[in-house]
Amino acid sequence: MSAGPTIDFATILGTLGGFALIVAAMVLGGSPGAFVDVPAMLIVLGGSFLITTVSFSFKEILKAQKVMLKAVAYQQREPQDAALQVLHLAELARKNGALGMEAHMKDFRNEPFLKKAMDLVIDGTTGEEVERVMLREAESTVYRHNRSAGVLRRAGEVAPAMGLIGTLVGLVQMLGNLEDPSSIGPAMAVALLTTFYGAVLANMVFLPLANKLERNSGLEAMVNQIYAMGAASIGRQENPRRLETMLNSILPPAQRVNYFD
Repeated sequence: MSAGPTIDFATILGTLGGFALIVAAMVLGGSPGAFVDVPAMLIVLGGSFLITTVSFSFKEILKAQKVMLKAVAYQQREPQDAALQVLHLAELARKNGALGMEAHMKDFRNEPFLKKAMDLVIDGTTGEEVERVMLREAESTVYRHNRSAGVLRRAGEVAPAMGLIGTLVGLVQMLGNLEDPSSIGPAMAVALLTTFYGAVLANMVFLPLANKLERNSGLEAMVNQIYAMGAASIGRQENPRRLETMLNSILPPAQRVNYFD
């Protein structure tokens, strides 16, 4: 039975640890309140969100926010484990026939891709058709994930730019009111803090999350390819040993399996 979603402590530790170091530096400096400026936040946070929507639709923006959660809690599936799983299924199918797999369908409730593939096999779909359908679905999944990662990457590009724009706004305000010393401080705060906020958002939130989503998407793509190959092989009623050879041809050398040895 496949495992459910797990917490990615590397993402949590890295993000919270990075912010903790920055906060610690602020506190040790003696004036953490100096790093809080509402106008600067509005320019960077609001501007980054709104300008990112120019490149995408609202639907894609909202979907990206949901996909971001997968960087923290996702279903961890290693290609080697997926290969061993389909080889086990292929061995069962060779002994009991494809229809005998129905008793094991409950084990796939956390694996919708594998469940759909095995449903096609049980329904009598040819191996070639199973492979064609499932690989097409795998490609569609990769495309959706890449679009969501693209939203985060675009936000990572926009945030520093909005910080620069905020810096220019603050400098213009400061130079336009040099005769009023009381206005120089707030204007300079906007100028400096917008750059700070933009750099933090881009390099500590948006870009790292985009990289993690792409990493997880690549891993999921390989797992889905293994599932598609396994279901197609079962549908063609091939020898499981041949399937093992095919799977090892796409697995990294360190993760190749020896199920029948």
